[in-house]
Amino acid sequence: MSGHGIRLSRRRFLQVLAGSAGALVVGIRVADAADAPLPPALLGDDFYDLGAYVRIDTDGNVLIGARDPDTGTGVATALPRIIAEELDADWNRVGVVALGLGVSSDNGKPRWTYGRQVGGIGGSIPAAWNELRQVGAVARWLLLQAAARRLGVPASRLRCDAGTVIAPDGRRFGYGTLAADASKIALPDRVPPLKNAADYKLIGHGTGDVDARAIVTGQARYAIDHHYGDALVAVLVHCPWPDGTLARIDTTDALAVQGVVKVVQLKPEPGQPPGSTVIAPAVAVLAESTWAALQGRDKLKLEWKPGASAGESSAALEQQATALLADDTAAPTTRVRNDGDVDAAGKKAARRLDATYVQPWLAHATAEPMNCLVRLDKDRASLVVPTQAPQKAWAVVQRLTGLAADQIDIHVPRVGGGYGRRLDHDYVAEAVMLAKAVNKPVRLLWTREQDFGHDYYRAGSVHKIHVIIDRKRQLLAWNQRMASASALAHRGMPDDRLWTSELQADQLPAVLVPNYRSDWYALASATPCGPARGMPHLSNAFAVESFIDEIAHTMREDPLKTRLRILGEPRSLPLSSGGTLDTGRLANVLKLVADRIEWKNWLRTVNGLGIACWHVDGAYVAHAIEVAMQGEQLVIERVVCAVDVGRVINPLGLEGQVAGATLDALSIALNAAITIKGGQVQQRSYKDYPLASMAQLPNDVEIITVAGDRAPAGASFLAMPTAAPALANAVFRASAVRVRRLPLMKELLRLL
Repeated sequence: MSGHGIRLSRRRFLQVLAGSAGALVVGIRVADAADAPLPPALLGDDFYDLGAYVRIDTDGNVLIGARDPDTGTGVATALPRIIAEELDADWNRVGVVALGLGVSSDNGKPRWTYGRQVGGIGGSIPAAWNELRQVGAVARWLLLQAAARRLGVPASRLRCDAGTVIAPDGRRFGYGTLAADASKIALPDRVPPLKNAADYKLIGHGTGDVDARAIVTGQARYAIDHHYGDALVAVLVHCPWPDGTLARIDTTDALAVQGVVKVVQLKPEPGQPPGSTVIAPAVAVLAESTWAALQGRDKLKLEWKPGASAGESSAALEQQATALLADDTAAPTTRVRNDGDVDAAGKKAARRLDATYVQPWLAHATAEPMNCLVRLDKDRASLVVPTQAPQKAWAVVQRLTGLAADQIDIHVPRVGGGYGRRLDHDYVAEAVMLAKAVNKPVRLLWTREQDFGHDYYRAGSVHKIHVIIDRKRQLLAWNQRMASASALAHRGMPDDRLWTSELQADQLPAVLVPNYRSDWYALASATPCGPARGMPHLSNAFAVESFIDEIAHTMREDPLKTRLRILGEPRSLPLSSGGTLDTGRLANVLKLVADRIEWKNWLRTVNGLGIACWHVDGAYVAHAIEVAMQGEQLVIERVVCAVDVGRVINPLGLEGQVAGATLDALSIALNAAITIKGGQVQQRSYKDYPLASMAQLPNDVEIITVAGDRAPAGASFLAMPTAAPALANAVFRASAVRVRRLPLMKELLRLL
């Protein structure tokens, strides 16, 4: 439970039915939500249910559930705040509780109580904007009806403010005194009118994270902190090769360790896609304590036999990609986009320019390693899981246990970092398999070494770009070719859609150049690949925005001027994805960061200034960065970021998300790279895969938020795509390099 110091006594499992008796139920589906179950945390003494999300007690204290997992993105604050706004609740009396998976059985099929439940991919607020406002509006309507009946006046003459209903004569009724009467009123046939934006008192006004105090004081409980008293602790040894096998095992010494109960072998299930079964063959040691399990693991005698992946290396994959793109006649795996006639445009070329960019493999490196707590009973499975997608976790549990939809309980506490790693649930499959094997609750804990060595990595990539510029300095043609291993390979995605994890058909400068071609070349890799934060924008924005600076350098032009000319006049351009590109909004964030960092001095300053912009699903972002050279040491002096996400729910939360994503991207650009040799990942800890130090990062990230009244767009990773290219462009100028820019990692390593 999180919130504002509320102390409520709550009935727990034995009093669930009594606590729910006579409840008032309101939800997204209005009358259809009357049978939606509530998690035990929302059940208590003298509470009245206002839907699957809200409960109000007789004192007027309000509990609001946050449906999406919070991986640090602030949705545990933003989503309840949307409801509280339409409810006209007093935020100082609102407590927030993380909702676990909401599921019931509908003729044998799962029915999702809360609709979409996915966190950390930038879609939580856009998906919830209309739904959660309706939840709050219906609850407010019922409270107004209860007050109207008590007063004998039309509800239209009453108004709500900060948890009270106010009559024309000034009389006030707290929500707590009305909840019991409201529970007897029939739900409306349609959702009542929503509030006018001009009347918002919470949305658009900043507030701190509801979990902030608990986090900084160490009171926040993550999944790794939960346990059942009789649970066995399980630790693993995975095969060094994802397609290897166990050749020999001797468990004698391991089983002799005091506290060790059992050793269990795990194998990936044939036919199951990555992320839904064991990531690689493994041996688990189960013990009465973590220490005993680790000691037993160290006593195992194992011999692993490599599979076909033993010959794989990241260096060889990079060489393969480079050679593939060097052949201009090689047919792509997929031609993603082909506007105009790139080949014919070459006949009108005044200038041609080529560049190649290389991106390394990356790990997720979440602060909280993979873990899962599971209890399996005859007719129920109960799990505590740090997941970004509880519905996908449910599917894994259901497949392995055969239980009905409503017999699976999944609790999702605050998640210690996701970045896309927890969209996969191999660790959930492992925990359930082990619980079945020992017929006891199991607390599965991955070590840091396991986390680094057995990830679903972001694959490395190579980009080759060729542009044609006409005599009026306009981009006449843009031909971009990319080679990478798809994160969607072997996951049931049709071959002609595997490219969708690697790039977007509408990414810049698509729709801005009359002749535009985008080709993708698939690399075959046995190393597990999966979704990662910022994909597919991160690597593509770096290549595109770095290359635009090279174009400006070739034409001896201000890079800001080059970008603004490519964007052209403010207009709305349709995208193949169904959205639009508003060039005016994108140009605006560019100008804002340029003004703030004093871009007018970009040629006169001894420091290097870099700039970059991008758009993601209706949101717009730009970075401007200033760097200095102190001897051979690179120092990031200033970072400015401007974002336009439409209507902002919580400005303070948005600023935190933008700053965090910016620093994450800079850390990746400065330090991060996964290397593969002999089919094995070489990195095993933060020592091998270091995060940027405070000395390497800027003291502050200056953030400019553009106010807007459009429907809100997501911001989970919005600030990531442009930070690295802005840094690279600043380094390029600071280092006075007058030859073709090296890939970012090579250039920064030379300077550092």
